Amino acid sequence: MTQNIKSFEEAVEFHGHSCPGLAYGYKAAEYALKELFSGRSQDEELVAIVENDACGIDAIQFLTGCTIGKGNLIFSDYAKQVYTFIKRDSSDAVRLVQKDKTSMGDFDAKTGELGDKVFSNTATDDEKKEFFERRNIVMKKILEMPGDELYFLKHIKPEIPQKARLFKSHKCAKCGESVAESRARVENGQIVCIPCFEEYSRGW
Repeated sequence: MTQNIKSFEEAVEFHGHSCPGLAYGYKAAEYALKELFSGRSQDEELVAIVENDACGIDAIQFLTGCTIGKGNLIFSDYAKQVYTFIKRDSSDAVRLVQKDKTSMGDFDAKTGELGDKVFSNTATDDEKKEFFERRNIVMKKILEMPGDELYFLKHIKPEIPQKARLFKSHKCAKCGESVAESRARVENGQIVCIPCFEEYSRGW
């Protein structure tokens, strides 16, 4: 099939800025789409399971069409640079694990030191300039590398997630706001939303 994969520049416009994290996410999505012979998901044809909430996720959303709103972007809060992409029609799926950045020489000690200063607002103007120059070199290197040099990829037999569902809404007995039945809680015989729910725990 002919694939029309959106450009990194378009992903930057969507995300708001360019950075190595966005580049990594872009390459993960590009690699997965090519491996699965998939186009951008208009509905829920493709599912992405992401295991972090960093910059790269925006590139994955933008390239693959997997989004929270459509129900085909699933966030697992594991703080891992790992991504699973599933094609519903063929039950084919790939799991990508980012390779160790230090083994590729992406970030040296000097860049790390400069980054610490920049993000703690203690860097001089010259240090900021040097840091962003170094970071841009890293980003360009990532974008030029083939996917298999950035990620370990394997085809897996997926457990295909359910498609997004619509649920009945109920009014929270405490705040009066509507909450979907699937996420409501029962407290003293009344339906309440999660923020209003007072969880009972004895320490386990």
